[in-house]
Amino acid sequence: MPTMLIFAIEAGEMIESIERQANSAGIAHGAIVSLIGGVDEFTVSTMPAGDPTRDIVSTYRLPGEMHGSGEIRDGKVHVHATFAIQGDRAVASHVHSARIETWFARACVLPMAGE
Repeated sequence: MPTMLIFAIEAGEMIESIERQANSAGIAHGAIVSLIGGVDEFTVSTMPAGDPTRDIVSTYRLPGEMHGSGEIRDGKVHVHATFAIQGDRAVASHVHSARIETWFARACVLPMAGE
């Protein structure tokens, strides 16, 4: 049975850090079963209603508390998350980047065999 790993991101770009830590651990394929933390700013995308093949990319230059999940496939991280932001609002989407300076993030990763 594979052992779950915890990747800690104390500062820097979250997606890049998870990819770097997975690579260092020899993980090319895995499930990100839990992602939690706080970010200082983030970039996400959603699909427009009339064309699911396109992306609307939005950058939020404000802090958000985050939870999410995703996968590592061929060494690349793919995460979907919800960010709680000021005004008791939530932004939920595919994560392109998230910068961490003030708080931290933790990704619980379960290694998997390649496809």
